[in-house]
Amino acid sequence: MKLLLVEDEVSVASFIRKGVESEGYEIEVAYDGLMGQRLVDQNPYDVIILDVNLPHLNGFELCAHIKRGAPRQPVLMLTALDSLADKESGFGAGADDYLVKPFEFRELILRVKALARRNSAFTGLKTVLKLADLELDTEGRRVTRAGQYIELTAREYALLEYLLVNQGRIVSRVDIAEKVWDLHFDTNTNVIDVYINYLRKKIDKNFEPKLLHTVVGMGYVLRE
Repeated sequence: MKLLLVEDEVSVASFIRKGVESEGYEIEVAYDGLMGQRLVDQNPYDVIILDVNLPHLNGFELCAHIKRGAPRQPVLMLTALDSLADKESGFGAGADDYLVKPFEFRELILRVKALARRNSAFTGLKTVLKLADLELDTEGRRVTRAGQYIELTAREYALLEYLLVNQGRIVSRVDIAEKVWDLHFDTNTNVIDVYINYLRKKIDKNFEPKLLHTVVGMGYVLRE
């Protein structure tokens, strides 16, 4: 596994580097946001770990840059900023996970491994996922139904990809929150339902048969 750490505190970067290398993984370190951006644009990484308060380009901006080019690239925010607003900014920029300093090194490694596993599962997908006349090209990141192009946001695309991988199986709101957004599910939020409705309008509203179904009390399923 190859990691990138973008961290401007030399002592913290050295501590993480030694720990990661002791696990047998390869790691590169950038000490400011622009250096991190150059490395990201030039090299592939299994997981990228970002501080937020970085010189030249902050972690939120760098995360957004990464996700524009590679939406499925796993990114872990590692920062002392621990308010809910900070976490919302991190996840809003596309972060897959958020760990607050100070932290236990073992927890960092466990989170990195979990992100890498999820990413490797997605990279093993078929090139084109199909259900009826709905097609998702995982290489071109292109979705069509009945030959008609459907424009999706990055989050809508990730949701559809997950549902297609699990077509015919009911997936719960908890499944979606944890597998698509890597969030611990909050029963007081309706964000999953909102995105399901966004997706349904795009892939089902003007087509037959309807493919995205709600199973009351259980979740959602893609099937004919």
